[in-house]
Amino acid sequence: MEALHPASWLLGRGQRCVSWACSHLSLLGPQGLVLPMSQSGPGASSAPVAVLELRSSFRGAGSPAPKPTPSLPDPLSLVQVPAAEDGDEEEDAQVPWDSEESDRSSGEGGPVPGPEPNGSRARGVPESEAVGDHGEPEPASPRSRGVQEEEEEEEEEGSCCSDEGEDSGDVYFYYTVGERWIDYLERTEEGGLIRHVRPKMKRKSENGLDGRALSPGKKLCKGSELSRTLGPCTPSPTTTFGDLRNGRPGQARRRRMPSVAPPPGLQDWLRTFQRWSGPEKLLALDELIDRCEPSQIKYMMQVIEPQFQRDFISLLPKELALYVLSFLEPRDLLRAAQTCRYWRVLAEDNLLWREKCREEGIEEPLNLRKRRLLSPGFMYSPWKFAFMRQHRIDMNWRSGELKAPKVLKGHDDHVITCLQFCGNRIVSGSDDNTLKVWSAITGECVQTLVGHTGGVWSSQMRDNIVISGSTDRTLKVWNADTGECVHTLYGHTSTVRCMHLHGNRVVSGSRDATLRLWDIETGQCLHVLMGHVAAVRCVQYDGHKVVSGAYDYTVKVWDPESESCTHTLQGHTNRVYSLQFDGTHIVSGSLDTSIRVWDVESGNCLHTLMGHQSLTSGMELRDNILVSGNADSTVKIWDINTGQCLQTLQGPSKHQSAVTCLQFSSKFVVTSSDDGTVKLWDLKTGEFVRNLVALESGGSGGVVWRIRASSTKLVCAVGSRNGTEETKLLVLDFDVDLK
Repeated sequence: MEALHPASWLLGRGQRCVSWACSHLSLLGPQGLVLPMSQSGPGASSAPVAVLELRSSFRGAGSPAPKPTPSLPDPLSLVQVPAAEDGDEEEDAQVPWDSEESDRSSGEGGPVPGPEPNGSRARGVPESEAVGDHGEPEPASPRSRGVQEEEEEEEEEGSCCSDEGEDSGDVYFYYTVGERWIDYLERTEEGGLIRHVRPKMKRKSENGLDGRALSPGKKLCKGSELSRTLGPCTPSPTTTFGDLRNGRPGQARRRRMPSVAPPPGLQDWLRTFQRWSGPEKLLALDELIDRCEPSQIKYMMQVIEPQFQRDFISLLPKELALYVLSFLEPRDLLRAAQTCRYWRVLAEDNLLWREKCREEGIEEPLNLRKRRLLSPGFMYSPWKFAFMRQHRIDMNWRSGELKAPKVLKGHDDHVITCLQFCGNRIVSGSDDNTLKVWSAITGECVQTLVGHTGGVWSSQMRDNIVISGSTDRTLKVWNADTGECVHTLYGHTSTVRCMHLHGNRVVSGSRDATLRLWDIETGQCLHVLMGHVAAVRCVQYDGHKVVSGAYDYTVKVWDPESESCTHTLQGHTNRVYSLQFDGTHIVSGSLDTSIRVWDVESGNCLHTLMGHQSLTSGMELRDNILVSGNADSTVKIWDINTGQCLQTLQGPSKHQSAVTCLQFSSKFVVTSSDDGTVKLWDLKTGEFVRNLVALESGGSGGVVWRIRASSTKLVCAVGSRNGTEETKLLVLDFDVDLK
């Protein structure tokens, strides 16, 4: 048996194909259905377009004749197919494109006459021969019966009719050639010929007529039970704003103005408006708006605006909705959560907030003992809670009330030379030969590490292990929990001035111009690095390479395993006091006022950062951002990739004396100075935020020697050299209550 063309099958289905085509092809025009007859593509420029005509027998005796069909390009032929009557849906019409069925339906076996170029009915084919007013349908073919049985399982609801008050039951299909079907659609859509229908599927009722009420604006298709019950529906070439509004599911019809009688001539005025063309209507609306009062314009806005509002987020699949929300800033995301319940559910997505946390440098979610319910079966996102907590902490730093700090007194009137802060443990070293271990929570001194015979000038800490270097030329390894000295490391012949801990190994630099690599678990000296000709002032170690800066104006890069110097970086013209090393770049600060950026592999100087006027006493490097503090009382922010100075922290609120120490985070820079203040700055803008500490003795001898900060606490070592300020530690807490 010859395969059926899809369009042939549709015609074979009679009236039921109209409903199917309206729902599934969504290309119903005012009087026709456009069907692609071949595949579209780059090579389908001449693909014919099927615009088929199917005439229904459902029309009353007194019904007006159908309107002439729009003129179409190069009409080829007209096929008129008898359609089954409304009361007999079990029989199928013939399939006119099947050659055998065509011969029988034409009677003579000859070609069927086509339409006239003006779109009128073909001459020579009487209407009674095409479809009788109450004629019996022709026998259905076996093929269409098989399809009929499959279609009995479901019924499509769709709109194949319109709002105009005509009773005509005709539906037309045309077949044309000479242009691509997509071109035809684009050409005819502007003229209102194509009408798009959004189908809704439902199961056919087993109990006969579906008793559910129709939603406002629902149209009925011919051949359905509801169609015969409620009466015929008629086609319309356009859809008005009233149709769209009244057809919105679940929305009541618009209320008219109460207690206002229609003015005389209103209907004539409306009919005149309907007869105008599109541009003429727009012109009339412009003139009408110009003549309206503000209250009338407001009324129009109240009617029109709601019809164009769409909750696009709720209409999207959840994955796409979350992808859209991921582009919002956290502040906007929190505002979106207040829109409606569904937006709040989306805005609470844990993975969404995990990405926001990672952007802010928050690596772990907050583990809540009791996760509060938003509603039954729904909980807060741990990542969102972590983000909100960090946001509140940041606000405490920026503008929260400064509570009275904890005061940790210990080292009498001696200078605090080094400071470490990790977790809730603080370790301070002093020139009184001791180190003290403090609780950052209670402020108590839990241990005093005694054993050095000279002042402590350098220290490092990891967990409960503390390493200290002294003027007694030794290093000591301590257990901070017990206060026990685990190892004493001998080898240096002068003051141990600097050190850097990485893993279980520590590198120490001394005024004896050497560096030593130690194993802190065994206390063994693994390697000795010799090459500098003056005191080593600063050192960095990443587990593979050692970088050291000395008073001989040079920076050296070492391979500790071979104890060889791989590069000697020359360029500074005075002592090197500070170093930073990230594995790729070396940054050195010198008394010659310059800062130099070096490539660790080649040893080349990439940038010379000029701008400071004195000794660069402290630096900190994160990614490509370098913050430097100088004895000229200024702090600068640099991009080491470009060598550009991004910000200079100065102005009326700048420090009045040398900058002694600094730390920075993703948002803030904290600096201390000999003027007795600790200041907070905005990293991105360089603006001064506020003073965190301001000693009463500032300017008359009070000094902030060292600072160390975590995300929630700030530890400051303060004192004086003339006795105006007592030596102590100040602990400021910016944490928030989790209740």
